[in-house]
Amino acid sequence: MAEQIEALQKLAEQFARLPGIGRKSAMRLAFSILELSDEEAQGFANTILEAKEKVHLCPVCQSLTDKEICSVCGDLSRDRSTIMVLEDTKAVLSMEKVREYRGLYHVLHGVISPMNGVTPDKLRIKELLSRIADDEVGEIIIATNPTVEGEATAMYLSKLIKPFEIKITRLAYGIPVGSDLEYADEVTLYRAIEGRRDI
Repeated sequence: MAEQIEALQKLAEQFARLPGIGRKSAMRLAFSILELSDEEAQGFANTILEAKEKVHLCPVCQSLTDKEICSVCGDLSRDRSTIMVLEDTKAVLSMEKVREYRGLYHVLHGVISPMNGVTPDKLRIKELLSRIADDEVGEIIIATNPTVEGEATAMYLSKLIKPFEIKITRLAYGIPVGSDLEYADEVTLYRAIEGRRDI
C-alpha cells in the first residue's frame, strides 16, 4: 500500500539515505512526518534548512559549530597545550560528556581509507599541522577509532608530527567496564594489555 503512495515513498527514501536508517525505520519516520500538523511539519523543514545554513566548521579545530568559533576553542580556561585528534564531531560530543578532558580538539572528518577513496589530502591534516606549528602545543592525543583505518591514520599522523618534537600519545583501548574477558576478541585484549597502567 505505502509503495503505491509516491510522495510517501519519496519521503521514506530520503530518510533511508541517512546512516543507520533502514527501510522500515525510514517508512516509520515518513508516517510520523505525515502525522504532524502543517505548522509542525513546516517548523521541522525550517529547522533542517536553518541547521544547513548556520552550521559550519570551526576555523580553529574543524569541529561543527553555529558560532564564529566553537565553544571549546572560545573557552580560555581550556588547556591550550594539548590537542586531541578525533575522527568526527560526534566523538568530540562524546568526549565532552565525560567532563574530564580540558584540552582542545582537532577534527579530521574521517580516516585514511584508500579503498573508499579517502586519502590524507581529503582530511583536515594540513590544518592540524598548521596549529602545531603556530601554537605552543605540548601534546597531541590521537584518538581515532581502533579500526584498521583508524590505526593507519594514527600511524600516519604520528610520523608527520614527530619532527615537531612534541609528545604524541594514543588513547588506551581495552575491556569495556562490566564485560567478561572470555567474550573479548584478540585485538581488544591486546589493546587492554598494551594500555595497562599502575594502580
